[in-house]
Amino acid sequence: MRPVVTARSTHRGTTHPFGPLTVVVDAAAGAGGVGRRLDHVRRAVAATGLAHEIVVASDGDEVPGIARATFEAGNRFIAVAGDDRSVQDVIDGAFDDGTTIVERPVIAVIPAGGVCDLTRSFGLPDDVDGAVSHLRDEATYALDVMKVSTTVDDGRAVRYGHNMVQVGFRAAVAGATSAIAPGDGRVRRFTAFWRTYARWRSRSVTLHVDARSHRFAAWDVVVANGQFVDGGQRLSPRSYPGDGVIDALAFVGPKADAYRMLPRIFMNGGHLPDPGVKELRAKIRVTVEPERPWPVVVDGRRFGSTPVTVQVVPQQVLLKL
Repeated sequence: MRPVVTARSTHRGTTHPFGPLTVVVDAAAGAGGVGRRLDHVRRAVAATGLAHEIVVASDGDEVPGIARATFEAGNRFIAVAGDDRSVQDVIDGAFDDGTTIVERPVIAVIPAGGVCDLTRSFGLPDDVDGAVSHLRDEATYALDVMKVSTTVDDGRAVRYGHNMVQVGFRAAVAGATSAIAPGDGRVRRFTAFWRTYARWRSRSVTLHVDARSHRFAAWDVVVANGQFVDGGQRLSPRSYPGDGVIDALAFVGPKADAYRMLPRIFMNGGHLPDPGVKELRAKIRVTVEPERPWPVVVDGRRFGSTPVTVQVVPQQVLLKL
């Protein structure tokens, strides 16, 4: 059954070497900013001369179903206009029972008013016209993704992410931000940061990294495929999302590092190496088990709580460059 969407339109033109192009517009992304740029997206894609279909989702919850239906129809080329959550939804919709529905799906990103940290790792354009101009050629990057398994109310759940899994303090800040009434995003995050900081404590955390286990007293853990998070923080500067490896960073220093490191993180990721951060790398999986449950955020989306297992899925998806 095809998902219900706000609008669907088909446009004639030259067929791309990757086959029919589907543009999925997550209108709710970027606090509705993507929807406000819908006409701009339509004009820019039409100017490429490519045959394409535009599918507009009014609710981000529709995006995985749209992606799944597209891939089940045998099409492999999707451009998603949205943010990191939108990209995650398309990638999650590309998988069925552990493998991609079509062989090596191609995913392009159009950050049309939504913040997308994945594209920062590649230096890709963050404007509509620049991003759409990259649709014409065949340049791609074989992208690793992450199979993330967390604890939810009714047991365990699985999603496929592409950029970063936050466990602990930063995940709690994200949750507190979403609970504050809508307004200036920077003010909301500032308020949430300090509210969370006041109550947060380090805990004993066990990290199972491939065949080895490590125990630390930590206040935050990050499992990274990409480098950037939260709108430009270069939190994991040694991560390369196509090397078949994920990076686990355990923040074991004083809790004050949560704000003392920020200038170096924002400038160039110069906070590493640091004695307050334990750096570990996995070729298979990482499991994070704090002594008490911590929240988990995957690519900006709250997704259950610990224990969380992040498994490397190497190079089954192609990112359009």
